[in-house]
Amino acid sequence: MSSISLNTLSNTPGARRPRRTRGRGNASGLGGTSGRGHKGQFARSGHKHKAGFEGGQMRLIRRVPKRGFNHSGKRVFALVSVGSLKSFAAGTEVTPALLASTGRVKGRFDGVKVLGGGELDVKLSVKAHAFSASAREKITAAGGACEVLA
Repeated sequence: MSSISLNTLSNTPGARRPRRTRGRGNASGLGGTSGRGHKGQFARSGHKHKAGFEGGQMRLIRRVPKRGFNHSGKRVFALVSVGSLKSFAAGTEVTPALLASTGRVKGRFDGVKVLGGGELDVKLSVKAHAFSASAREKITAAGGACEVLA
């Protein structure tokens, strides 16, 4: 089996079809009007089908009601419960980077917030952007420390 490189790539048979030749006589099947029909704005040269145009009818995007407000400066927090931190070894410094690398937080986020769900019996040094009051109590009760990141 040969290695794949750019000069050996090819399309699967039937993936690309040749363009139809238009306006070369009626026998071709696309002679005369060249597949544009008779008269009207779509038969004229220079006419473009614009994206979202619905023939003069009010466009769908304008008909659908728009509600709410999207705050451009909103901070999105990845949420982590205290109970999910007990799998770390005692004395570990838990940071947002460590949580992301172990799969505890996923996706795009601006910060990590630790919530108080579950129990914690391991001494950990937790660095996060925010803590709930119950999470802070449980971490300090287990002998750990909470540090708020900027």
